Amino acid sequence: MKLLLELFLTFSRIGLFTFGGGYAMIPLIENICVTKKEWITHEEMMNITVIAESTPGPIAINCATFVGLKKKGVWGAFAATLGVILPSFIIILIISYFFDRFIEIKWVASAFKGIKIAVGILILDAAIRMILKMKKKPLPIVILSVAFIAMMLINIFALRISTIILMLAAALVGLFVYLIKQSKNKEVSQ
Repeated sequence: MKLLLELFLTFSRIGLFTFGGGYAMIPLIENICVTKKEWITHEEMMNITVIAESTPGPIAINCATFVGLKKKGVWGAFAATLGVILPSFIIILIISYFFDRFIEIKWVASAFKGIKIAVGILILDAAIRMILKMKKKPLPIVILSVAFIAMMLINIFALRISTIILMLAAALVGLFVYLIKQSKNKEVSQ
C-alpha cells in the first residue's frame, strides 16, 4: 500500500509541476524514476518513451502506466496513471470556468508565452538526452538523421505530411534490415 501511495504522489507531483505535455514531462519522469528512485533503468526509460510515443494516448500517461505496472502490477499502473492525470484535470477544470477573464490578465498572458519557450527547451533537452544515450549503431543514426532532415523540410516548406508516415517508414526500414539479417543468419547456419 505504501508503494501505491508513493507512485500516486510521485506522479501527481510530475503532473502538477510540468507544463507542456508529455514531451516536457520526459526529463522529469526520467530524473525521478531513473535517477532518484531507481524504479527503472535508463534503457527502460528509452524503451518506454519509444513505445509510449508509438501507442495511442498521451506519452506521460503511457510512461506512468508502464512504471506503475513494473513496480506494483495493475494497481501500481492505476495509481501512477491517476496520479499523473488528476492534477492536470483539476487545474484545467478550474481554468475552464474562468478562462476568458484569466487570459485577459496581462501577466498571465505573458507567463503563457514564457511557458511556451520553456516547453520547447524541455522538449529539445529530452531529445538531446535520448540521442546521447542512444546506442551508436549506423542504422539508428541514419534513421534519426533522415527523419530529422525530413521533418525540417516538411516544416520549412509547410507540407502536409503526417509524422505517422515518417514513423511507419522508419519501422519498415528497421523491419527490412531485420529480415535481411535473419536471412543472412539462416544462410550462414546452413
